[in-house]
Amino acid sequence: MIRILAAGVVPLIAIVYGCASAGGGASSTVKVDGSSTVFLITAAMAEEFHKTRPDIRVYVGLSGTGGGFKKFINGEIDICDASRFIKPAERDAAKKAGMRYIEIPVAFDGLSVVVNKRNDFANSLTVAELKRIWEPSGGVKTWRDVRPEWPNKVITLYGPGQDSGTFDYFTEVIVGKSGASRADYSASENDNQIVLGVAGDRYALGYFGYAYYEANRDQLKIVPIDAGEGPVMPTPETIADRSYSPLSRPLLIYVRRDAADRPEVNAFVTYYLSEESAELVREVGYVPLSDEFYELARNRFEDRVTGSMLDSQPSEGRSLKDLLSASRSG
Repeated sequence: MIRILAAGVVPLIAIVYGCASAGGGASSTVKVDGSSTVFLITAAMAEEFHKTRPDIRVYVGLSGTGGGFKKFINGEIDICDASRFIKPAERDAAKKAGMRYIEIPVAFDGLSVVVNKRNDFANSLTVAELKRIWEPSGGVKTWRDVRPEWPNKVITLYGPGQDSGTFDYFTEVIVGKSGASRADYSASENDNQIVLGVAGDRYALGYFGYAYYEANRDQLKIVPIDAGEGPVMPTPETIADRSYSPLSRPLLIYVRRDAADRPEVNAFVTYYLSEESAELVREVGYVPLSDEFYELARNRFEDRVTGSMLDSQPSEGRSLKDLLSASRSG
């Protein structure tokens, strides 16, 4: 089983599981790229899948959700890992390219705000305080700027780069506009680099997917977030029931429709959505879907339902389950 690497070790940018088939052709290969958050799940799936299908080679890359969608739309990969829904501009680009895709939720995540283990004062943050820290015009330079009783020490910020779906989601729900963020922070598409930065700086703050905190909890301190009803810690329970708000989110994969019928792609995605997948999701540190959710996801793939759940139906106030249930083939 693949594990998230502890702080101090940087993972490979791409991993290949399996060997080429006897013919050695492209038909024996499944190419995946995209989100560093979903990378952990897909790499675990590929490793376990290889044990049952050693004849199929699965390539798992890591270039951020935005970078993955660029490759996906250009036809360079079969599957895009995504920590956010496909954007309207990306949907338009796919349509212009004549490319159809199948959108499949695979897990839930709770974006985790972390500080250095030696930080003994930041025991919670409100959404408003988090916004002031990260918005372009917030004017926050020191911890004292956040709360007057906190130290007059400069906050060193670490976070995902602009190709990251985590960056898009965080800025949308915290700052109020996707992509709106102060620029004076250390950005990386590799979440392990964010772990390293926060773990090495007493006055640092950063954010990333829940699994990266779980793997490095001995070196980091998590900060509960108060959205108006008191501070809430991200846990499997609060992420699943969405009480860890507004930082709970679905994780997804996108499968090219023209690749889905290839036997090796069909076999890998079918395994990805099998009963065994829930335990793998849990082992890498995320929250698996419910049995009912997995059945809906399997049906979506088996029926080759194309397009995004957000394409033509109002999503405001609707749960992911409602959106998934209401989807129709495109």
